[in-house]
Amino acid sequence: MAEIADKIVLLQGDLTEADADAIVNAANNDLQLGGGVAGAIRRKGGEQIQRECNAIGSVPVGGAAITSGGRLKARHVIHAASMQLGGATTGRALRSSTAHSLRIAAQNNLKTIAFPAVGTGIAGFPMRECAEIMLAEAQKHLQGATSLEQVQFILFDKQSLEIFEQVWKETKKKGNTEA
Repeated sequence: MAEIADKIVLLQGDLTEADADAIVNAANNDLQLGGGVAGAIRRKGGEQIQRECNAIGSVPVGGAAITSGGRLKARHVIHAASMQLGGATTGRALRSSTAHSLRIAAQNNLKTIAFPAVGTGIAGFPMRECAEIMLAEAQKHLQGATSLEQVQFILFDKQSLEIFEQVWKETKKKGNTEA
């Protein structure tokens, strides 16, 4: 557990400024970079990212796709499709899109990935449940063979960070390494 605990990092900050191999976009399955995290990624990363998303087309809800990072510090953006355009995120879609994002990072031999609290903004998913699902999926992924050396969760505000920290503390206290 200690080894996995060292690989999961919780921070408050701006995801688009993350110095990671990939950042994760809280995406819709049509990969349209509209508002929230996706809009910030489009604004800072440039239209190249949306053009690459357009070339990919739609992905299933619960899936993920990878593009370049455009002008971002991160070399790649992994688009975690946790909802349909204009829809809401479900726990199942969040679990699946998080797992897919981690797998895509490993398949591309990436060392670091940075996630936002996927689905908690426009899609309205509860922050605590998001933390429980995403931290469990990160833990599960890191227990297997992977190129990932660090999974960051970069939370927009102090309250979100505190919720993720509380859930992570509870998880470590239980010694829970199960998914």
